Amino acid sequence: MSGARSENKIVLVKRKTRLEELVVRYNTIQQAQFYIERLGADFSDYVSEDFHYRAAVEQAVIALGALGRVQVLDRQHVPNFIFGEEDTVVAVGQDGLVANILKYLNGQPLIGVNPDPGRWDGVLLPFTVKDLRLIIPDVFRSKRQLKEVSLAKAQLNDGQCLYGVNDLFIGRNTHVSARYQLRVNGQTEQQSSSGIIVSTGLGSTGWLKSVLAGANGISKRAAQLKGMSLPEETDSSSVNVVSETPEPPDIRLSWDHPSLYFTVREPFPSRATSTELVFGQIGEDGPLRITSQMPENGVIFSDGVEGDFLEFNSGVEATISLAEKRGRLVV
Repeated sequence: MSGARSENKIVLVKRKTRLEELVVRYNTIQQAQFYIERLGADFSDYVSEDFHYRAAVEQAVIALGALGRVQVLDRQHVPNFIFGEEDTVVAVGQDGLVANILKYLNGQPLIGVNPDPGRWDGVLLPFTVKDLRLIIPDVFRSKRQLKEVSLAKAQLNDGQCLYGVNDLFIGRNTHVSARYQLRVNGQTEQQSSSGIIVSTGLGSTGWLKSVLAGANGISKRAAQLKGMSLPEETDSSSVNVVSETPEPPDIRLSWDHPSLYFTVREPFPSRATSTELVFGQIGEDGPLRITSQMPENGVIFSDGVEGDFLEFNSGVEATISLAEKRGRLVV
């Protein structure tokens, strides 16, 4: 390992455990224990998870400290943290932590570490703490394989933007209907729905798979119920959009898939709103454009992190497309 590379900063990102979050909410471990046990849950599981996670983080800091300069960063500070161009980033946590970090990076390699393999499967966590001593020198020398991940991007007409690793959600932050105008591939439609989900290749086995499986199951069951029938397609353009739907539940796209897929949740047909453009592909043919008609509570957030969002209220237009950058996961 060259001297220049050995001076690179290593950013280790950690998260709060369930126990830590409970203590923040209830002030003490004793009060947290009382709350959990009153509900009939096993508090010892929270303690065990916390113990193993803290130990993994401590061991990771020691291992990384022998290889370079280490900065420990809490997950909550990631959105406002400025990563250096030569930083190597290590995430110790669950898959969601890796996804939440990846969208804030700009080409820096990200290493996902599973702190407790007996508890977490970790699709995005191929390594353990013990692997770090071997992996980090390889990453410094650019001798480790990297897997690229396509990202989604929401760009507002006021200049703000947000990236998504698994998916984007566009709608309202409550359970009331979202109103907006949707434009894609030269077609425009007024819609009222529970929101729009935009999924990446990495997210194809998550929210997208769930939505398509639900729609498929409802369609089949509705056809079986006596006296109930589904509306027939009347617009040829909508048939083209629907025909692109992968057959659930086997959808599994590559992580660097060159397209995004959007699905509209619970679209409501009325005199003012339609339900033709409820599923489609976003790729080289053009982006998805959505203009908000919601006077308040309109939001866009990504990867399930509702606290990190863009306001999306009346008059704001969002352009949804593949991001100009890609994530890079060490494998």
